[in-house]
Order: sequence, then structure tokens, then C-alpha cells
Amino acid sequence: MNDTTHENDRPQAPAREQAAEGGAEERARSEVRAFLLEEMREEAVRDMEYVTDSRTFYEVKMKYLGRAGRVTALLKRLKDVVAEERPALGKKINDLRVKLEEGFAVVEERIRRQEMAHRLAEERVDVTMPGRRRRQGTLHPVTRVRDLLIDVFVGMGFEIFEGPEIETDYYNFTALNTPADHPARDMQDTFYLNDRLLLRTQTSAGQIRLMEKKKPPIKMLSPGRVFRSDDDATHSPMFHQMEGLVVDKGITLCDLQGMLDEFARVVFGKGSKTRLRPSYFPFTEPSVEVDVSCHACGGKGCALCKGTGWIEVLGAGMVNRRVLENCGVDPDEYTGFAFGMGIERIAMLKYGINNIKLLTENDVRFLEQFRD
Repeated sequence: MNDTTHENDRPQAPAREQAAEGGAEERARSEVRAFLLEEMREEAVRDMEYVTDSRTFYEVKMKYLGRAGRVTALLKRLKDVVAEERPALGKKINDLRVKLEEGFAVVEERIRRQEMAHRLAEERVDVTMPGRRRRQGTLHPVTRVRDLLIDVFVGMGFEIFEGPEIETDYYNFTALNTPADHPARDMQDTFYLNDRLLLRTQTSAGQIRLMEKKKPPIKMLSPGRVFRSDDDATHSPMFHQMEGLVVDKGITLCDLQGMLDEFARVVFGKGSKTRLRPSYFPFTEPSVEVDVSCHACGGKGCALCKGTGWIEVLGAGMVNRRVLENCGVDPDEYTGFAFGMGIERIAMLKYGINNIKLLTENDVRFLEQFRD
């Protein structure tokens, strides 16, 4: 079979590949050189002139010098340029980058100064204007009275003990000799959580806990929040109580009154006196209500004391023998007295407050009256 194909019609692979490589280099050379470096610099300078804030400055700088910027793109294209021309072209691109960095440094300083001046103008203080009065807080009246009572009794040698607010029926009632049918156990008076747990109705439960752990002599004070289902002008579902307990050999009711006389003088004034009236509490025997001579009229009789000259302030008495026995204390060897008072009640009497709700409403106009 004769080969009739003309020699010029046969593919010339090596020649075509060489032509393709040469064409690629020429195109790369042309494309890189097409980036007129001077024009790029002038364009960058024009963009810098319109920069007015840090955000715009960052955007313009990234446009030219960022990782995806135009100058960075030029440097990446150098690999497509013939080796003989790379050094010269690379130097020109680096020179452009240096000029742009210098220009951006000037713009950055200008923007920094402008923004600083703007901020100083906004934050400028006219020292000739009168200053603003800084309002100073003060202690809540309940906190004041609580701290005062603690100071009084700690000065007599009492130690502070704070029991849990969620108590068991045993510590809140049973150990305190409260009968199962006592009205205080009713759901109408006590916040029960379940059959065994409740929100304590008195801090006396802390006295039982301490007597179980510590042998006499005992002299303890138990302040804290208590909860009862009661709400009117002089009662609140949540209030603060302070219980005191003294157990030792030879303790009598006279010791109780002598201590309460000192309490009355410190809290209500030097001329204040106390008196004891018979009463009943399950955990004390005998039990007494303690009155203080009216500090408003000096005992002469006024609207505050309802003309009697006396104001009831707390309940107290000698610790019941059964309570001592429940705690493992021998009632034939030791005796003691206990007392309990509502801190809100003392505050209302001391400061002439006629509604307990004022103590929990957080009215600034009311609280500001108790500044030092």
C-alpha cells in the first residue's frame, strides 16, 4: 500500500510543544507587563485620599497589600515570567510595595489623629461646670437593727449560730415540745414542703441543733429569716427573727430580766425599763411576754403605747425541762432561759414605722431617711 500522505501534513509534536511553551511564556510576560505599576501606585494614592476612618483604611490597604491584594497577585505571577526577567520585574514590584506601605503608614497616622481628636472632643469635660453628686447608699433599717442587736448580745458573751431555713418537723416543732395538735402546726400557719420538711417558723430550731452538739454552758444567738402564713400591716409572710439561749447551772428568771434591761437601754435609750408578764409557749416554763417602757412618751402614755406606757417587744421564758431532755441535757443539773424577737418589729418601734411592708418595698424615698 502506497503512503500518499504529504510530509507537511504529518503532525510535528515536538515543534508544536515548543511553540506552545514559548507562547505561554510570551503571554505571561505580556500579562505581567500589562500591569502598569505606576498607574497602580497612582490609583492607590487616590484611594488613600478618600479614606476617612479605620474601617475604610483597612479595606483599602487589604485591596493592595492583603493576602489576596493586587500587589500580592503580581508577585505570584512572577513564576510565569522567564528566569532572565524575574529579578528586574520582582524589584519593581517590591519597590511598589514599599512605596504603598509608606503611603499607608502616613494615612494610618492621619486617621489615628483624626479619630483621637474626635474622641477627645466627645469626651471633653468642662471643669468649670459643677460636679455631679455621687449618691451614697446606706444600710437597710432591718440590717441596722440586726447589727445593733448582735453587738449588744455578743458584748454579753453570746456566740452566733445560724441554722437552715428549710427545717424538719422535728426540730421546728417536736423537739421544742410543740404538741401534734398545736395550731402552729396547721397548714394555715406553716409553709410545708412535704410531710417532713417545712420553711422554719422560728429560729428556735437552731437552739435544738446546738444543744445536741454542745454541752452546757451555752450562750448562743440565732438570727435569720423565718416564714409564716400571715400578712397584714404588722406581719409579713417572711421576716427576720433573733432567738437567744442561755443554759448553765443556776440560771434564773432574774438573769433573763437583767440581760433584757441592758438590751432595752442600748436599743431604746438609757431610761428604758422592762417588765415581764405571764404568758405561754410550749418550749418555756414559766413563759413571759416582755414589755419595754415607751420611748416616745417615757412611760406617761401616748398613741404609740396606747396610753399604757409600755410596748410589747418579745417573748421569753425558762427553757422547758422536756426541751432540755430532748437534747440530752440533764434538767436537774442545768437550767436556762430563751427569748425571741422579731427584728422588723424592733425596727418599726425604734424608727416609728407604722407598716411592715415599707421595709420590703425598696422605696428609695423611704430608705434615704436612714442615712447616718
